[in-house]
Amino acid sequence: MTKLAVLADIHGNLPALEAVWEDLRQFDVDHVIVAGDLINWGPHSLEVLQFLTERHCAIMRGNHEIYLLDYDTLRAPEVWRRNAGTRLTGPRWIHHQVGDVWRARIATWPDTLCLRFDDAPPVRVVHGVASSHFRGIYADTPAEQVYEMLGPIEETTVVAAHTHRSLDRVTGRWHVVNPGSAGNPFDGILDASYMLLESDGNTWHASHRRVPFNRAAVVEALEEQMLVAEHGDFGRLVIREFQTAEPHVGPYMLWRQQNHPGVPFTESLIDQFSDDLRQEHTFPVNRSGGD
Repeated sequence: MTKLAVLADIHGNLPALEAVWEDLRQFDVDHVIVAGDLINWGPHSLEVLQFLTERHCAIMRGNHEIYLLDYDTLRAPEVWRRNAGTRLTGPRWIHHQVGDVWRARIATWPDTLCLRFDDAPPVRVVHGVASSHFRGIYADTPAEQVYEMLGPIEETTVVAAHTHRSLDRVTGRWHVVNPGSAGNPFDGILDASYMLLESDGNTWHASHRRVPFNRAAVVEALEEQMLVAEHGDFGRLVIREFQTAEPHVGPYMLWRQQNHPGVPFTESLIDQFSDDLRQEHTFPVNRSGGD
């Protein structure tokens, strides 16, 4: 029976990817599927791209690949241009890291995958939901929203990513599984996350794996790349995410938008963003101990 390893949201974290790869070798999987967001945030985007393409994985784009491809084009929304000097999601950080050759290759990747093996039902792989890489399904997403998000998908087994949290949920006619984030998990567990997906001939069964990796090496590499020096205090939030395995950037952006709209990133403003405020402005399913 077909056995797959499913990875997602690696985010330029080579030590985590190497640890996951070493772990999955024991399972003799038939294929490795990568559900987007190979790049950005972490310090090793080029190395991650090289690692996975050399091993002939089935790869699709996530929202961070869209940031790369659409930045500085007519497709880029105005908000990206306004925040180009401060936001890493999209603008210059990843655009300057990944050159024209890789951008051209990533431009040919699909936005979704349909897996059709002869010993199991077809599987649809999306990064976020059917219509968008920028939305995600959580453990407590209301069923009616899940129906809307997955409505166009005919396959009953759906692999989704984007949320940086593992998931195994049946809603309506869909079995939705999420491997979590291999490079930057948001559940407070300081280990890389990935998933085994195995057919029994009639359906698919998911097993989630957690693998320790050298987080200090990732933070050190970010500091060597002068992340904070180039991107100011916004870079501090990114480093905190890798140090804690919890979301910092998203909650900060929401708090800033609600309480200090238009105020630039400054050390004093970020210092006001306490952990209590971070918890308050984090979606409930993303809080430590959530679900």
